[in-house]
Amino acid sequence: MTHNVTIQPSGHCFTIDDDESILTAALRQGFNLPYGCRNGACGSCKGTLLTGTTEHTGSPTALNDSDREKSKILFCVAHATSDVTIECREVGAAKDIQVRILPCRVHQLEKLAPDVIALSLKLPSAERMQFLPGQYLDILLKNGERRSFSIANPPHDDAFLQLHVRLVTDGHFTEHVFNKMKEKDILRIEGPLGSFFLREDSTKPVLFIATGTGFAPIHAIIAHALHHHHDRAMHLYWGARNRPDLYLAQVPETWEHETPNFKYVPVLSRAQASDAWTGRTGYVTEAIATDFPDLSGYQVYACGAPAMVTAARTLCLERGLPEDEFFADAFSFQHTT
Repeated sequence: MTHNVTIQPSGHCFTIDDDESILTAALRQGFNLPYGCRNGACGSCKGTLLTGTTEHTGSPTALNDSDREKSKILFCVAHATSDVTIECREVGAAKDIQVRILPCRVHQLEKLAPDVIALSLKLPSAERMQFLPGQYLDILLKNGERRSFSIANPPHDDAFLQLHVRLVTDGHFTEHVFNKMKEKDILRIEGPLGSFFLREDSTKPVLFIATGTGFAPIHAIIAHALHHHHDRAMHLYWGARNRPDLYLAQVPETWEHETPNFKYVPVLSRAQASDAWTGRTGYVTEAIATDFPDLSGYQVYACGAPAMVTAARTLCLERGLPEDEFFADAFSFQHTT
C-alpha cells in the first residue's frame, strides 16, 4: 500500500511504500532529510510525527522514552502505516548533488596505526564525485552487501577519495582490506550519502567531538573550513584509547599551531605507560563537561561510536545546546563489517 507524507513547515509532499522507510522514500523522490547512520543509532534524522501513525523497525537506540512522549520518530527506521505529516528541517545544501554508483580502483593502502588503514580510491579519469565535506560513501560488495565509510578528504583535494578503515574483529570486509586487498583492485561505490556536514550559514563557534576513526569526516570538514578561511572558532576534542589510536595527531596539532581560532584537545581513556602521556585522560565527554558549562551558543558535530554520540548528545543538551544544533554520525560496528 502507498501512503502520503507531508513535510512541515515546507509543505513538501511525497509518497511512501510499505516496504521503505520515510527517509528512503524521501531521498528517492529528491527530498533531503537530515540523516547519518541509517540504522537508528545516531539520531540525526529525528523529527516529530504531527499526524498519522508509524512503526519503527528494529530497536532504535537514538529514541528514548522522553522522545516518544513528544511524538519523535527516526525517519531512517520509521515506516508509515497511514498518511502522515512530519515536522523536520530539510537539508538544502545537498539538494543539487547527485548520488551515483561508480567504479573505482584502489590507489594506495597506507597503514596509519596497527588497526587503521588509509584506503585511497581513484575514480575513472573522466569522473569526479561531488560531495560535501563530512559525507560518506558505500562500498558495494559482490554479495549484495555494502559497507559505509566517511570520506576523509575535503572536496578541494579530490584527486583520490580517502577512507579511514579500522580493523574490526571477525569483520569480513575490514579483514579483507588489511590482509588481501591490493593496489589496483577494482571496487564499486555509491555516494555521496549523509547529512553530516558543516552548516555554513551559521556564525556560531563549533565544537567537534570524535572518537577513533570518527575523526575521518571531521578531518574533511575542518580542512575544508580552513582552506576557505572560515573565521568561526573551532574546538576539536578527539577521544582514543591510547596514543597510537590518535593516528593522525600531527594534523590537528599543525592546525592549532597555524590557526588562532582552532583548539585541539586529545583525550586518552586507556593511556599506557609506553604512551608517556601528559595530556587529558578519561572519556572525551568528561573533558567536554569540564570545559563547556554552557553550550547554548554553539553548534556541535559528533562522530564515532554510538555510545559516545548518545552520551555527547545528552551532555550537550544538558549544557543548553539547542537540539537542532547537534549533528551526528554514529559508526555502528558489526561482525560483518
